[in-house]
This record gives sequence, structure tokens and C-alpha cells, in this order.
Amino acid sequence: MPAALGRPRRSCLAVPGSSVKMLGKAQGLPADQVFLDLEDAVAPLAKPEARKNIVAALNEGDWAGKTRVVRVNDLTTPWTYRDVIEVVEGAGENLDCIMLPKVQSAGQIEWLDLTLTQIEKTVGLPVGAIGIEAQIENAAGLVNVDAIAAASKRVETIIFGPADFMASINMRSLVVGGLIPGYPGDPYHYILMRILMAARMHDLQAIDGPFLQIRDVDAFREVAGRSAALGFDGKWVLHPGQVEAANEVYSPAQDDYDHAELILDAYDYYTSEEGGKLGAVMLGDEMIDEASRKMALVISAKGRAAGMKRTTAFTPPN
Repeated sequence: MPAALGRPRRSCLAVPGSSVKMLGKAQGLPADQVFLDLEDAVAPLAKPEARKNIVAALNEGDWAGKTRVVRVNDLTTPWTYRDVIEVVEGAGENLDCIMLPKVQSAGQIEWLDLTLTQIEKTVGLPVGAIGIEAQIENAAGLVNVDAIAAASKRVETIIFGPADFMASINMRSLVVGGLIPGYPGDPYHYILMRILMAARMHDLQAIDGPFLQIRDVDAFREVAGRSAALGFDGKWVLHPGQVEAANEVYSPAQDDYDHAELILDAYDYYTSEEGGKLGAVMLGDEMIDEASRKMALVISAKGRAAGMKRTTAFTPPN
């Protein structure tokens, strides 16, 4: 199970740093993670003021129970270094991660790691406490995703950025995150699986990108359900109406969670001295063994991270 699951990220809410009103509203929404944006959601002339808004919101706001992230601008722009310095120096003790968009190489993650280390040492923050989220948004990033995932111990997530990715490969669609009429399959399947493999190779979380038709919650559920089925840990949400849907889709169904906990309890019992030291045993009509335990651990961990409570209990046979 990925170590990064210590931070639930079923719903990752985007909030423009230029909107004081939205920065305030986001604090009361049930999103697992909130990322305060300095990149695409903020106009170039508004970026300096947005940095100040974000520092104030992190220091003065109530973000209890949420992972606090700031998305800086990408390293091809003139804003990135000021974003990192001002945000971390101003609010580093109230910040969990920095998200770097449009990551194309391991060297870009190494730059951010080194810069964070220098700032932490300078202002007296614990070195290494601030994590990194890497967003993959073009062909170079996907080709190099394994090296990106391994570039720093700070990396916690690999994120799919569909809009820029679609543009970078000349994909013929204007519907971000949805299926393409006329294409007999899911055009994002390879991309999602490639990101998932790199993430799991290094015990990181994999996060799906946004669905822009923000008022169509049913379509959001359908799209989110595809990456959730693959094993993704969460998805970006752009509107409060998508938050509850994401939290539901990326949590196990209650029956699945209960069954996973039952398998863990039963396997623990039957492999014990009291249970007969059995490696494989029937649980009702199902045979369970070590592989079953590993699969159940995944579902159990997701359910526990989501705060789910079991409704069944294992009773050892007489």
C-alpha cells in the first residue's frame, strides 16, 4: 500500500489564489486536499498579489483535516522561484506540499527539492517536511515519469494534467477528461496506467486530473469511476458540487470495505496457532490466502483513510 496514503486525497480542490472569497469558502468544504493555485487560474498581472493572498490564507485560515498544497508556476516561466520563496518563507509551517506543474524531467524536481531545502534551513523549518506533487502534462513528462517519481524523497503524488497534455500531443478533442466520440476506447487509458505504474513503483499516490464540465456531476462520476477502478487515489475537483462525488467514488463501497476487513480478520485467525496455522482456507464460498490478504489490505487502507466504519465482524468457528 502506498506510504503516501497517510494523506487522503480523494478530492483535490483547486482554488485560485487571486480570489480571497474563494480562499475563504474552500476552508469549509469537505475536500481531502485543497491546492491554492498560482498557475493557470491566476492572470500574469495578478500573480504577485495572489502570493500574498495565499500566504495570508495559509497562516490565518482554518484548514483542519485538509492537506494544504500550493501550485506554483512551471519552470519555463519567470514566476516559479518567487512563488516558491515567498510562499514557503511566508507560510512554510502551514504548508504540506508544493505542486510543480508541467514537470518534464527529474532535474526539475531536483531543483525544487534543493530550493525547498535551502529555504527550510534558512527560516528554521524541518528539512524535508514539505512534500512535492509532480504534475505530468506533456509527452516529455510522461516519457520521463519513472525518473520524475524517483527524483526526490519529497515526492508524494504523480498527477495527470489532461488539458495541457491533450494540446501537447495534438489530440483532436475539446472535452477535457471525457471520451472522444468516434474513438473505440478510452484515449487516456495508457496515460493513466503509465502514471499509476510509476507512482506505485515508488509508493506514491496517483491523482487524476480535472473534468471541466463542472455542472454535470453524473458525467464526473463516470469519468472518475474509470481511474478509480484502475487504482487511482483521487481526482481534482473544480467546483464544490464535485467534492462529495469524488469522495464517494474514490472510497470503497461499504460492502467491499466490510468484506476486506473480514478477510483480514479471518486470515489472521486461520494462520495463527489457534486457527490451525493454515495458509489457505475457505471463508464462506471463497478461498482466501496470502494474495487475498494483500488485496484486502488495499481496500481496507482506502476505507480507513476515508474514515469508514465496518458494519460486520468476524466470528471464529467453535
